[in-house]
Amino acid sequence: MGTPAQQGIDDSKPTFIEFEAPGAGTGALQGTLGFGMNTAGSIAGSYIDSSGVYHGFVRAANGTITEFNAPSAQGTLGLGINTAGAITGTYSDTSGVYHGFVRAANGTITSFNAPSAQGTAGISINTAGTIAGIYEDTSGGYHGFVRAANGKITAFDAPGAGTGLHLGTAAISINTAGAIAGAYRDSSYVYHGFVRAANGKITIFDAPGAGTGAGQGTGGLSINTAGVIAGTYRDASFVYHGFVRAANGKISSFTAPGAGKGAKQGTFPISINTAGVIAGTYADKNNLEHGFVRAANGKISTFNAPGAGTDGLLAWLTAKGKAFPDQGTGGFSINAAGAIAGTYADKSAVYHGFVRTP
Repeated sequence: MGTPAQQGIDDSKPTFIEFEAPGAGTGALQGTLGFGMNTAGSIAGSYIDSSGVYHGFVRAANGTITEFNAPSAQGTLGLGINTAGAITGTYSDTSGVYHGFVRAANGTITSFNAPSAQGTAGISINTAGTIAGIYEDTSGGYHGFVRAANGKITAFDAPGAGTGLHLGTAAISINTAGAIAGAYRDSSYVYHGFVRAANGKITIFDAPGAGTGAGQGTGGLSINTAGVIAGTYRDASFVYHGFVRAANGKISSFTAPGAGKGAKQGTFPISINTAGVIAGTYADKNNLEHGFVRAANGKISTFNAPGAGTDGLLAWLTAKGKAFPDQGTGGFSINAAGAIAGTYADKSAVYHGFVRTP
């Protein structure tokens, strides 16, 4: 175990560094989105230009930003980054079809598609270069996959996963051992969490308190080296809550201070580091997004990026059907040092990337 600051639990003097990709647009729903961060502090993400087109970028720990586009892409989304600086994500081609990609640290980009897929997305990449992700079949159903560093792709489905439009399995996070956390949607449109061991064995789980109706349930979003999973569940009132699932299967739920109790409000953990510190976002009673960090001992600190918009009602009204909120703060990735990468939207609904250090 490191010092409190190294574990990301000393929140007495957090520091924010804002950054912008050079080609990012400055209008509403344009700007810079920071998603994944590795142990060295490099960040993978995307920016939206003045024409509304997505492009990938990597920001080195020294602040240097390199932009990139997958070959033949009309939009590129960088999502996960590993310790070597390799990035995975997805891009759409000129026909609007999505493909997965891996970008090596030297900038070489290799595209890939899961077998029988009509759309593929790499979401997370571990130290060995193994990628976990999701693909869509010809019926609009979803399946998880693992792509080894040598390019071999293995598709899988969680037991109980539904088949057909908007049903199926999503592999979301992969750790150094090759264990994958994710979620699946059953034939009743209820979500359940799962963990898939490196040998392929899948264990399903539901957080206590998770709703059992359509659109409710449990999702595993991040898994660390110890096999601890952070995620969210939606209760019978459609309120989000956070949870931590220990490697032995024990699940503890939590709620960020100030989280709203209305439908589609609540707590949404997104990333967990090696020390068990969790970063995420929560929506308050006014539907405004805020960031939070939860220490391994359960202590939760909330934060807002300087410059973040504060009109939650406006954000809720204008963000319907859009991928990201129009105002507020989201913590998307936390590394071993406790630094958090994320995005905030200002009062003009422009996105900005940030790094928060303890």
